[in-house]
Amino acid sequence: MTTPLSAAGAYATIARLANASPLGGEQTANAGDGSFTAMLKNAVGAVEDSGHKSDAQTRAAANGTANMVDVVTAVSETEVAIDAVVAVRDKVIAAYEEIMRMTI
Repeated sequence: MTTPLSAAGAYATIARLANASPLGGEQTANAGDGSFTAMLKNAVGAVEDSGHKSDAQTRAAANGTANMVDVVTAVSETEVAIDAVVAVRDKVIAAYEEIMRMTI
């Protein structure tokens, strides 16, 4: 089960990854430039937004002002989005490892 502290840490990590440049500095990518960096930043930003929406729904449920169906739906959407990001990350790592195994 995910705790609020681990969720907050995950969101902070996602936000840091979205703004990090592979060269170590902060990077700003335009959404319309069509680069892989921009696409990745948009995807990570969408996951982060989904997580914030899920947190807001959970807080509303704790206050008694939210419908439980909406809470479960928001949490499930966030879980699916994070699973998709992890799957893409795993594929990128596998592709990198495959390239490194190639003979020149």
